[in-house]
Amino acid sequence: MAFSFSSLMVTLALGFLVVFTGKSSAQLSTNFYSKTCPKLLNTVKSAVQSAVSKERRMGASLLRLHFHDCFVNGCDGSILLDDTSSFTGEKTSGPNINSARGFEVVDDIKSKVEKVCPGVVSCADILAIAARHSVAILGGPSWNVKLGRRDSKTASLAAANSGVIPPPTSTLSNLINRFQAKGLSAKDMVALSGKLSTPSNLRAHTIGQARCIAFRNRIYNESNIESSFAKNRRGNCPRATGSGDNNLSPLDFQSPNKFDNQYYKHLLNQKGLLHSDQILFNGGSTDSLVSTYASNSKTFNSDFAAAMIKMGDISPLTGSSGEIRKNCRRPN
Repeated sequence: MAFSFSSLMVTLALGFLVVFTGKSSAQLSTNFYSKTCPKLLNTVKSAVQSAVSKERRMGASLLRLHFHDCFVNGCDGSILLDDTSSFTGEKTSGPNINSARGFEVVDDIKSKVEKVCPGVVSCADILAIAARHSVAILGGPSWNVKLGRRDSKTASLAAANSGVIPPPTSTLSNLINRFQAKGLSAKDMVALSGKLSTPSNLRAHTIGQARCIAFRNRIYNESNIESSFAKNRRGNCPRATGSGDNNLSPLDFQSPNKFDNQYYKHLLNQKGLLHSDQILFNGGSTDSLVSTYASNSKTFNSDFAAAMIKMGDISPLTGSSGEIRKNCRRPN
């Protein structure tokens, strides 16, 4: 009797651990669609290649969509939803308006995927795969994407505006705290910053562009910026608020449409375009990481890929939660 009682207690304890420490991300797997949609990866890759060949900047835009999606209520495809009569979505939020783009490309990818395996693949997973292919096509690393996410049935403007996506004015501690709140380390944050830029906040800065409104204060008022670099940026970004706010400048001015470690080399020379860029190398705790990535592209690529996998694990909907949208822009 005592033995069976002890066994019962052990079983209950193990069950408790599974329930309270298990993550839904554990249900994701790299071969999730191997039988139900074997042509998925090549279908997405072909569509992404076509989009990036037409506009190199689109690679960064697709990567940004995955980042902004995951940071607001998890990687659930909610950023793709248009407004409905029952909710106002995330597209018009501060971090996304005039910044998030590439929705038509996602529509095209979804359409092509539906033709080869209708009703099987989520929009959230399409974003994750498209981000990986975008990076690889632009010269960056590849990684095995974990799949099995399902799509949310709603979206929240309030959640997108709640500050979970760090603004370009962020302090170092703010950046670290925002990423740690999502289960990402300071190292993950610095690695992702190299390719996810922040005109509110793309991060992945080596392959993106920022609007004048996001870096105006830095180029006119901050002192930790190389003088000729600031002067050149001012040529396309007038001092007066409201004048040229949407003018674009590359976050990596030497290789804006290529995935490399040039971004970190710029930071060493005080040529970070955004405040939240240069703060990564400004006498703080992340200086050594920036130096490492500037001198070792292999380490950067490896750490970036690992961080992308972790980011893709943020609060996915799995199992019977959510749905597989037929159209990424609206719930079924």
